[in-house]
Amino acid sequence: MSRISRIEEGFTRPEIPRFNVGDTVDVHVLIKEGEKERVQVFNGTVIRKKGGGLGATYTVRRIVQGQGVERTFPLHSPSVQKVDVMRRGKVRRARLYFLRDRTGKATRLKEIIAPRKKKAKGPARRPAAPQPEAAPETPTAEE
Repeated sequence: MSRISRIEEGFTRPEIPRFNVGDTVDVHVLIKEGEKERVQVFNGTVIRKKGGGLGATYTVRRIVQGQGVERTFPLHSPSVQKVDVMRRGKVRRARLYFLRDRTGKATRLKEIIAPRKKKAKGPARRPAAPQPEAAPETPTAEE
């Protein structure tokens, strides 16, 4: 393990959720205004992921009042409080720059529906019918 990777270990954020290009995410960003701090949510579609390690970034695009807005966030930034994945998008590209030319409903991507989890195999759904009890033996006359 190199010196750089050992130093970077202390600054990486392990709680980052897995998301890909095409996913719709809510990015909670810490905004400093003077002495006050507040959390602002930036909602949009991930159009690009770039780099690796501490230098990894992702770009989120949204439409605000008819104008496209893109923000690039460092993946391990302390100013990003959390990232919530709202929808998973089905895409066949690594960069979704073609969304810049589209407006309205044309910017929507198909959603990936997560497969249902299989039920664990256990006891049968219906309990077996109770077996009739054997009648108690009665003494016979031959005895």
